[in-house]
Amino acid sequence: MFSTFLSLLSPDSLSLSHTTTSHFSPTMNGVIARKLYVNVSRLKVRHKPFCTDAATRVSGSNCGQPSPEHKETHDLSNNIQHYDIAIVGGGMVGMALACSLASMPLTKHLNVAIIDSNPALGSRPYFNKEDPPDPRVSTVTPATISFFKDVGAWQYVEQHRHAYFDKMQVWDYTGLGYTRYNAQDINKEVLGCVVENKVLHGSLLSCIENTDFQKTIYPSKLSSMTLPPSPSSLGMDSTSSRPPLSSQRHLAKLELSDGNSLYTKLVVGADGGKSCVRELAGFKTTGWNYSQNAIICTVEHTVENGCAWQRFLPAGPIALLPMGDNFSNIVWTMNPKESTNRKLMNEDEFVKDVNNALDYGYGPHPTSSLFGSGEMFSWPRAGVTLSANDCFEVPPKVVKLASERMVFPLSLRHASDYVSKHVVLIGDAAHTVHPLAGQGVNMGFGDAFALSRVIAEGIAVGSDIGEVTVLKKYEAERKPANIMMMGILDGFQKAYSVDFGPLNILRAAALHGAHFISPLKRSIISYASGEQKLPLFT
Repeated sequence: MFSTFLSLLSPDSLSLSHTTTSHFSPTMNGVIARKLYVNVSRLKVRHKPFCTDAATRVSGSNCGQPSPEHKETHDLSNNIQHYDIAIVGGGMVGMALACSLASMPLTKHLNVAIIDSNPALGSRPYFNKEDPPDPRVSTVTPATISFFKDVGAWQYVEQHRHAYFDKMQVWDYTGLGYTRYNAQDINKEVLGCVVENKVLHGSLLSCIENTDFQKTIYPSKLSSMTLPPSPSSLGMDSTSSRPPLSSQRHLAKLELSDGNSLYTKLVVGADGGKSCVRELAGFKTTGWNYSQNAIICTVEHTVENGCAWQRFLPAGPIALLPMGDNFSNIVWTMNPKESTNRKLMNEDEFVKDVNNALDYGYGPHPTSSLFGSGEMFSWPRAGVTLSANDCFEVPPKVVKLASERMVFPLSLRHASDYVSKHVVLIGDAAHTVHPLAGQGVNMGFGDAFALSRVIAEGIAVGSDIGEVTVLKKYEAERKPANIMMMGILDGFQKAYSVDFGPLNILRAAALHGAHFISPLKRSIISYASGEQKLPLFT
């Protein structure tokens, strides 16, 4: 409808008739016509792509490999490719943004460049079902699952290995407290799903390959970024008419490590915790290292594991996450020295340590009251009868190590700002968190969904998608939510880093409260599931 309306308001059709505008001079008629056309044109969703057919598309086995014509085009300084959006980082969060843009009517016509040197972007995903699960996994929340379904990617996840879980148990090494969560507490079928990162990434790739979205893969790295000067430095006032958006002086210029260059209206930094975009754009960060490492690996049981388990130990939490087919994933936080020792120890000793950490090691099993028959925590459970689903259980024994052990350091980082003119940060480029609740990637997916929606809203009203006033809406939505989640996770990390009698009792009281106070339990589950913004009573 917009295009029909614009055709009626073209400069030719806007030559106002003499019968209706006889009181205007011919010169005045022309001025009015041109101004009206310019104003309406600014509302138009631009469908015409900047990119030529020589650019590399994500399709088939040639994905990510520039053709000779592509290379020749990029070598001409006066014919550098132009894009609406350049996503730097083609990992899970970057590809989630691309899929979300491809799925919405107002953004599916945008011309997008994806810059990432990962060779996985240049080939079709392939997974051997006979291989054990990769140790790099993510626990996706119901909110993230809904997002994947909305963009059309979840159907590809379900074609590969994944493990839904409907219950979770958390307990303290002191034996003073525990809590169990069940999906039925919030009238849901599942609390989450554990999926290998390569399956999530491959599903997003498969999703975007099956669209006609205009995307270009650059198998390279970002070397430099030149942002356009402000309008004031160009001698423009805020009331002057904008020049065409395709004008190079109003676009960001990216130079890549392979010699290619491109112009874009908006640069999205989705390039991880050591973001090059964040550094080049001058975003400041705050944060600290935890002096902790995490060991991740895949383990095997003799029975199926259908529950997510997490026990807080003196040096950090250990999590046992279901992977299906009698496999589970281990995420074990500890000090750097311990992580080095456990990575190098033989497999039998490591399996023994894992079972010890998940059973009687460091302390006894919790009971439903403090000190067995004590009454200190009887008040929150007065009149409550524990069902079988609420009683403490011991996790299934690990019988075999099924993958290599990988170690990585833990830290907290947060960008002071998420946006500036023509630049926006999402995912780990904006925030990194402790993995104790598995929320990091869910926060990134939330960023991707929110940003795509804000871009669509900007297009709907004719705004420049690189303008700060548009991008600030994304920051206003995501920054408070991310800070809240980061604060909670950091608080847990610090609370369980101290072995002190009175503090142990307070932690146990908190676990008992979360277990026996139904409104609190429902609120915690809803918040962790991504379906409630703040952990308040509902």
